[in-house]
Amino acid sequence: MFVYPSGVDVSSSSLRFLAARLRGHRRAIGTRWRRLNAGRQALLTLAHLRNGQPYAQLATGFGIGTTTAYRYITEAVNLLAALAPTLTEAARAASTKAYVILDGTLLQIDRIAADRPFYSGKHKKHGMNVQVIADPKGRLMWASPALAGAVHDVRAAREHGIIEALAAASINCWADKGYQGAGGTIRLPYRGRWDSLSTGQQAVNRSHAKIRALVEQAIATLKCWRILRKLRCSTTRITNLVQAVLVLQLAATG
Repeated sequence: MFVYPSGVDVSSSSLRFLAARLRGHRRAIGTRWRRLNAGRQALLTLAHLRNGQPYAQLATGFGIGTTTAYRYITEAVNLLAALAPTLTEAARAASTKAYVILDGTLLQIDRIAADRPFYSGKHKKHGMNVQVIADPKGRLMWASPALAGAVHDVRAAREHGIIEALAAASINCWADKGYQGAGGTIRLPYRGRWDSLSTGQQAVNRSHAKIRALVEQAIATLKCWRILRKLRCSTTRITNLVQAVLVLQLAATG
């Protein structure tokens, strides 16, 4: 296998953040020596998450075994995931905002037609449903654990307790028609054909669409980490990957 220089388009603050957490973790568990120091382990993890490169390629580039690369990356991902904000913490932060925006996204996975629980009829793909909360400027605030792609957005929001958490904190939330019947403080556009809506209802829907469109920035922020564009790992690991990316993104934007 050939080795060549490459780059990772991640801020140095993310590298320093992860390296510091890894050093603290190593001290806590009493690690004496490893093939890679904390800084190199952090860089290995960021390269995997950002570029989506497989373990074998990364192992060759870093001069370690494939099993070691897998173990180092898994350790770092689990460490980051444990730092992810809870929904309660996210609701507390959201209470300082005028409102928040809620939407769901599908993270594509490599499953076959037989895996029906993971098939999203809306997207016509197999994947995992992740709920995203963004602030009024479209900045990522929180991402949910991953559920099977067949789960609809409103059901996912209920299972995660998002609707109740936002209602308890009296936070207004803009969402699309996929959250019909959610209740609480969730604000939805008027339903019906465009030509059947009144002039006032059309104006409300235009305004609603402009506000809600900003959540796409938050979703794009997640998916700029290429590991989340098409996942080829066990579905049980996807939540930790999402939470790890969330923590890195929040650390970078500080």
